[in-house]
Amino acid sequence: MSEPLLSLHGITKRYPSVIANDRVSLSVQRGEIHAILGENGAGKSTLMKIIYGAVKADEGTILFNGKPTLIRNPQEARQLGISMVFQHFSLFDTLSVAENVWLGLDRSLSLGSVSDKILEIASNYGLDIDPLRPVYSLSVGEMQRVEIIRSLLNRPQLLILDEPTSVLTPQAVEKLFVVLKQLAAEGKSILYISHKLHEIRALCTACTVMRGGMVTGSCNPQNESNDSLSQLMIGSMPPALSVRAQIPGKLVLSVNDLTLAKSDPFGVDLSNIELQVQSGEIVGIAGVSGNGQQELLYALSGEDTRADSASIVLFDQAVGHWPPQERRSLGLHFVPEERLGRGAVPELSLSQNLLLTRKEAVSQNLGWLNMKSLQIQAQVIIDTFQVKASGPNALAKSLSGGNLQKFLVGREIDAAPKLLIISQPTWGVDIGASAQIRAAILALRDAGCAVLVVSEELDELLQLSDRLHVIANGRLSPSLSRQEAQVSLIGTWMSGLWPQASAETANVET
Repeated sequence: MSEPLLSLHGITKRYPSVIANDRVSLSVQRGEIHAILGENGAGKSTLMKIIYGAVKADEGTILFNGKPTLIRNPQEARQLGISMVFQHFSLFDTLSVAENVWLGLDRSLSLGSVSDKILEIASNYGLDIDPLRPVYSLSVGEMQRVEIIRSLLNRPQLLILDEPTSVLTPQAVEKLFVVLKQLAAEGKSILYISHKLHEIRALCTACTVMRGGMVTGSCNPQNESNDSLSQLMIGSMPPALSVRAQIPGKLVLSVNDLTLAKSDPFGVDLSNIELQVQSGEIVGIAGVSGNGQQELLYALSGEDTRADSASIVLFDQAVGHWPPQERRSLGLHFVPEERLGRGAVPELSLSQNLLLTRKEAVSQNLGWLNMKSLQIQAQVIIDTFQVKASGPNALAKSLSGGNLQKFLVGREIDAAPKLLIISQPTWGVDIGASAQIRAAILALRDAGCAVLVVSEELDELLQLSDRLHVIANGRLSPSLSRQEAQVSLIGTWMSGLWPQASAETANVET
């Protein structure tokens, strides 16, 4: 076998409460798509950040192109030919897409030429994005596209991808795989982190398994099944979800002819949205990122109060003008797609983050915080949802993406909502945690809660939803029952091609 492009020997990284990487060794061959498989918190992302120079290892050596290499920062990594797409994005909200990409490139390039290159790659790889859009106006899926385009612009020798397909449609995933296989055929190497076992089996030719910060095995995933990969990763297969039919109850949420002009020049107008959610049912919304999901969720949660009051009715109350806190008083709880910054404050502890949606710990008379009560509540959520954290005082930013997601979902479910709106419930979450979150959502439905799930994971929506809508260009399709919702049909509807869609469009234009 030829000399590996990358070799790690004895890489160790310690934090005060955990050993993130414990004497990790692995090699990546040229032209190899190499998967790193493990549960949330197994140390995968920390290891990738060490290779990229974003984190410094305490011990161990890195060989790149056969030479011992000290990578002190991401800039040096990029100069070597190493690029990385992070699970949590590293973009400046106030800058445009082109300006964000330009920051990591040779200053001899003009901003205009960078914009042209972005458009070229976006077109070639099916990652459409407007270079002039400010990042703050993008959905999470669109931010993912920016990160991938930025990495591909560097023409790297080694490309590190941390959950790259978590917010991409199946069609976009197929196009990305074509790109990655082409890069591998050109001799480029790819380190690929994903919890989607079928993707790893379809794409990767080598796999290193991590558990508790250590390497516990390796294999060729193309010779494995989903079951055997799951056994390697978590030691067992997660229990199968038990989905049973249930007769819905009282109407909880009714959205009536919701038409809302975009508040941002790069946003999407909502047109004639009709939606109902009853107690004891899960309604799913599918769609390609950037088609109005964000605008709809802002209107439903109360972050955007511009809608006609009667266009959003919650428990017979017209709440279109109500802010989030007043809607929460009726029993609405919300899990946003953006974990850090919107779902949780990074610099606050898990117990302190409960204050974002809980007011019980605030004294009614004096306004004092009962921190002991918050810590007890946070520990219950940690235990119930098996969140890997040092305790209630752990900072939100210290958790892996999947463990933070488990805590946020647990925080809202533990509050006993009457209506739960949840966006991208299992984005970047491992197979065991995904099963746990989905089971909790189903249990909530069975207990009589109304649930609205917005996701770009079609398999997830088909598994959870009693009824399903598709959103495209700010318009919502008619609902489909689980039995009617075929992948091919949903894919067609994602382009806005459902019955009556043309007539609706003509009416809007008129």
